[in-house]
Amino acid sequence: MFETVRSLETPRVVVDHARLSANIARMAGLARAAGVALRPHIKTHKCREIARLQLAAGAAGLTASKTDEALVFIEDGAPSLTVAYPVLDPRKLDRLLAAAREKGCDLRIIADSEPGAAALEAAAARHACNLPVLLKIDVGLHRCGLAPDHPGLLPLARRIAGSPSLRLAGLLSHAGHAYAARDAAGVREVAREENRLMNRVAGNLRAAGLEVREISVGSTPTVLACDAWDGITEIRPGNYVFMDRTPLRLGLATAADVSLWVLATVVSANADWLIVDAGSKVLSSDGGAQGTSMDGHGLALPLDAGDDLSQALPVLRLSEEHGFVQRGDSRLGVGDVLRILPNHSCPVANLAESLTVLHPDGGTDEWAVAARGRVR
Repeated sequence: MFETVRSLETPRVVVDHARLSANIARMAGLARAAGVALRPHIKTHKCREIARLQLAAGAAGLTASKTDEALVFIEDGAPSLTVAYPVLDPRKLDRLLAAAREKGCDLRIIADSEPGAAALEAAAARHACNLPVLLKIDVGLHRCGLAPDHPGLLPLARRIAGSPSLRLAGLLSHAGHAYAARDAAGVREVAREENRLMNRVAGNLRAAGLEVREISVGSTPTVLACDAWDGITEIRPGNYVFMDRTPLRLGLATAADVSLWVLATVVSANADWLIVDAGSKVLSSDGGAQGTSMDGHGLALPLDAGDDLSQALPVLRLSEEHGFVQRGDSRLGVGDVLRILPNHSCPVANLAESLTVLHPDGGTDEWAVAARGRVR
């Protein structure tokens, strides 16, 4: 395979098909063992072929963030899709509902406010449908969602459940603050607290006479570290298909689990730096998911190092078209090709037009990142 890699033009985002398949199978097995549905988040890869592999492995449906991102997968035949993002614009809602009806997709959308619920209700009425809505709960990230003790939570749940055009499908959370944990034990505590809070909210709503069928939680770290599944019906990890430096830092994966790498060539060198042809337009400037920050912008490995991170050289600076790899006492020089482990695989995939998929037999495929740039 390394001979294939050496022959590729760089910079290039490559995906190891065997590792990708193993990651997909592992998460599907975890979901089966825990007795929960798997609804992976496609914002990580934005690629039709990978979503098809996830669905073929048993995923109940998909999760997306943005409207036009979701449409790519609805139009590709996803049987069910959750838009885990507040959508208020009637134009976006009309696109989603029309596509879902045409393709027979079970569409679900979140709400965490009265204006959000009103927008969903109006759109569902225009399209003469009964739209499932998941109430978003803030379990600690403090981004979107209502706090478990928010005084408006029960009234909003009643408002959704009582609407002739909406159906309260359940509760949804994202414990993204787990990315800032120090280790796997810290992530596990976040997952346990998420479980506790979600079950508390569900219990309060049920005590008030409301039906709560689903409790959907997400994030790759919390799912990998979780040991408390009581009451949970669904998980929504995304990053697990590729992995990156974050799950490695947290002790939840190894370099051998990483399926996405960036290939770059040393195009210049000086006493301090190996300059590679992958800058911020390839690696992104992301320090890690959810605003976490790691030293540098990735770890560069010689091709013959395999997954031995003890041989890794840090990518410490980026300009738009150049990466600065700390040279140290390395004998690498101009013309050498490096594999770079990125901080955060999701924005790296989004910056690429296609992923070069490496097969065990040395063959390659090009898979389009079909939803790249779909930010509306």
